Amino acid sequence: MNLAQILSAWMTSYGPAVYLLLFVLVTAEIGIAPLFFLPGDPLLFLCGALSAQGALDPWLLALLFFAAALLGSAMAYGCGVLLGRQAQRRNYRWLNGPALVRAQRFFEGWGGLGLLVTPYVAVLRTFAPLAAGIAGMDSRRFALATLAGAALWSAGLVAAGYFFGNVPFVREHLAGLALSGVVLAGAAALVKKMFRRG
Repeated sequence: MNLAQILSAWMTSYGPAVYLLLFVLVTAEIGIAPLFFLPGDPLLFLCGALSAQGALDPWLLALLFFAAALLGSAMAYGCGVLLGRQAQRRNYRWLNGPALVRAQRFFEGWGGLGLLVTPYVAVLRTFAPLAAGIAGMDSRRFALATLAGAALWSAGLVAAGYFFGNVPFVREHLAGLALSGVVLAGAAALVKKMFRRG
């Protein structure tokens, strides 16, 4: 799908209400696990590019996406907390005791830093807050890390789109560039796992 054409059509059809639609879309991508496939990074980047043309307000976009990322992360974290409590009462095959303990140790040591980085990685952006809730990450640490990560993600991608989104090469290859980020993240995780086994 040509996301730029879809955004242009939305602006024509909905006018200022497009901001509400964008807010709901980003909140759903982060906060509702089955909707992880929705376009996060490309959407923010293209909105930034359109704001450089005067079609959207970049300051309002950054604030709106920041709020959407916070709300979505809070939703996912809350669901994770509920799942974590149920896992302690029931014997889930997919979430056994040792796995839960490992997750808890990870979020105790690296959870804050991880939540700063994961907004930039598709899929992880959705599942990291959920996993933090399941692992019982301290809510204050989660909130601080999510605030910082959401601010960097929303402002950074809107600004990048504003300044670089109208460069022909970047705009034409946006999907490939976003996909390469996902592939690189997956490759890094695979290499790390191989070194641990070795």
